[in-house]
Amino acid sequence: MTQTSVRLGVAGLTHGHVSWVFERPFLPNIALVGIAESRQDVVARYAQRFHFDTNLVYADLEAMLDTAKPEAVVAFGSIYDHLAVVRACAPRGIHVMVEKPLAFRLDHAQEMAALARQHHIHLLTNYETTWYASNHWAYEQLHSASPIGNVWKVVVHDGHWGPQEIGCSPEFLAWLTDPALNGGGALIDFGCYGANLMTWLMGGERPLTVTAVTQQIKPHIYPHVDDEATIILTYPHAQAIVQGSWNWPYHRKDMEVYGQTGVITAVNRDTVQIQQREGRETAVSTLTLPPRPAPHNDPFAYFAAVVRGEVTVADTDLSSLANNMTVVEILAAARQSAGTGATITLAEFVG
Repeated sequence: MTQTSVRLGVAGLTHGHVSWVFERPFLPNIALVGIAESRQDVVARYAQRFHFDTNLVYADLEAMLDTAKPEAVVAFGSIYDHLAVVRACAPRGIHVMVEKPLAFRLDHAQEMAALARQHHIHLLTNYETTWYASNHWAYEQLHSASPIGNVWKVVVHDGHWGPQEIGCSPEFLAWLTDPALNGGGALIDFGCYGANLMTWLMGGERPLTVTAVTQQIKPHIYPHVDDEATIILTYPHAQAIVQGSWNWPYHRKDMEVYGQTGVITAVNRDTVQIQQREGRETAVSTLTLPPRPAPHNDPFAYFAAVVRGEVTVADTDLSSLANNMTVVEILAAARQSAGTGATITLAEFVG
């Protein structure tokens, strides 16, 4: 640990993405100082797999915060637990980054935002797609001399063939498929990506309306939550179709951005395809992009740089609190729309 290393704590080990913390050698600007997890079976499994010192582990979050004294905490428990993490960290002046989404309940998000502002902490939300060079290339094209004209439709696809089917751990499945802890199934798990990206592409603009349809294609596997979700967002001159699913035949996180004269497709992390109309013909080209520059290529490096004041988070950024408050509003409206069959006008929505 160097003198300038950010002291990092981990709140929870039940989110499958927590392996990201351990799968890389820690970056020079981060030192892991504490882990809070009450389930000893989960701790033992991760310690055996990743060979970390179990003396870092505390059964209680507040004990970890007071003893290990992290400057920043990453939350890897259920989405419902995000509020409790911020309640514990914010009064202590500890910055927080949660896994997507920020929350699924608007009242939770509002309290988290109020705590972050009151105690002057950073509250970020991490999405895998934030670090995709393809998405940023598309954004830069659209916000410069756009080769496809103004955006009129965005289609975002996210998901895989199901969390149980891909082998998620029992502790992850337990809350991921519990509507009280996750808010829903594919709607929350993968619908949040498209809401986050579209809010970013639209410069933070809130949609006019939210319409959602959910289904249980596999009720024998997921009896309590949806496994198929489509969210439609409308704006004055554009719309987005967000498709989150636990039924895709393959892993996918891709985005299609349509303009008057063409389409930009972020195919995967580092590949984009551009199709442009030329008269009656269509020209197609594909680019393979280099990774994004550090620290904008890694959630933990980015978080540390924000904590150290080396990076400023704009309200329009993908990780920002402002963007993710809008994401929660969209998800809450989508849950209501799916439950009632009605289109929700966001200006009138109270959660």
